Amino acid sequence: MRSPARQLLGCLALLLTACGAPVQPRGGTADATAAAPAPQGSPAALAGARAPALPVLTPDQLAGQRVVYSYNGPTVPTSLLTAVRTGRAAGVIFFGSNTADPDALNRAVTALRQAQQQSPVRLPLLLMTDQEGGLIRRLPGAPEQSERAIGQGQDPAAAAGAAGAAAAQNLTAHGMNVNLAPVLDVHDQDGNFIDRTERSYSSDPAAAATLGSAFITAQQHAGVAATAKHFPGLGTAPAGSDTDTGPVTLNADRQRLTATDEAPYPAAIGAGVDLVMVSWAVYPALDPDHPAGLSPSVVNGELRDRLGFHGVTITDALEAGALRAWGGTGQRAVTAAGAGMDLILCSAQDPEQGEDATTALADALTTNRLDRAGFDAALARVSALRAGLH
Repeated sequence: MRSPARQLLGCLALLLTACGAPVQPRGGTADATAAAPAPQGSPAALAGARAPALPVLTPDQLAGQRVVYSYNGPTVPTSLLTAVRTGRAAGVIFFGSNTADPDALNRAVTALRQAQQQSPVRLPLLLMTDQEGGLIRRLPGAPEQSERAIGQGQDPAAAAGAAGAAAAQNLTAHGMNVNLAPVLDVHDQDGNFIDRTERSYSSDPAAAATLGSAFITAQQHAGVAATAKHFPGLGTAPAGSDTDTGPVTLNADRQRLTATDEAPYPAAIGAGVDLVMVSWAVYPALDPDHPAGLSPSVVNGELRDRLGFHGVTITDALEAGALRAWGGTGQRAVTAAGAGMDLILCSAQDPEQGEDATTALADALTTNRLDRAGFDAALARVSALRAGLH
């Protein structure tokens, strides 16, 4: 069997060939991001070499391969089906308004999958939701225990693994293939932002690492990609500090960040986690000027270079109030992509948001405001992920 590194390189070579870009290394050296090994043990990442060569795509289509769309209500809008059919979407995220009626949800997923079959990009759509467990579930049913309940149980590791497997079973029953879970935030105070909704396994980073990895392993073994979030950690956010509603600055020092908040991620990476979501909080110890998901220092310096993650990065909600100072949808999407985010999560439940992000990314690519080598590497990572899913 070929090594994960060769598999990801093979996918990148296919993608660059299809897009008309040279396959040989730029400047005499291989692109560091593209050449890095894929996560060990990840079924999706290890299937990257099976990704078919893409056809020649327009800049708009290339940009769409980095955008996750959303919509409101039980019925998929025609505009979103058109975006999928014409190769301008990487995936769709589902919320409560989409999932309230299981039959309508199944019809929606079927319609999206049928539209994708007509797309020039012959890879499965990323169909995702937040099925963390406890209070944060978009689908009824498993996993019913919250992370806090799992962490406080008699056999937490077994319960975390069972929750991951059950989440995968629930999602696949509705045709989904990505879960935006587990949360790896290590809370520092009971009742703070992440603990008050029971979304933290523990205040002990070692416990969070063990339980998060158990969830990831079981879920991905069952064919659903896992997402570790919210890097580098929201564990020090006090109650009421929510990046969805406004800016949040977390003044944890570097020692706290590396020893506690980021500590669960090496285990998750070792378990082969397919995606990592980066938070919109500002961490002055890492970058005083940018929210984490807009910061090359955080995305590339911390997550990729220091911790060695070579899978797919995904933003938190692009419409978040924490980004008010960072322009509209297009500017935010371009800044996030330039910082190293592979997938742009347009979760305002309005397909026009995804269209705006796609248009802006395409323009930035054609005007060289986004580096082509970095863009190609991001596409290769996303394509490798999609090739390993159903």
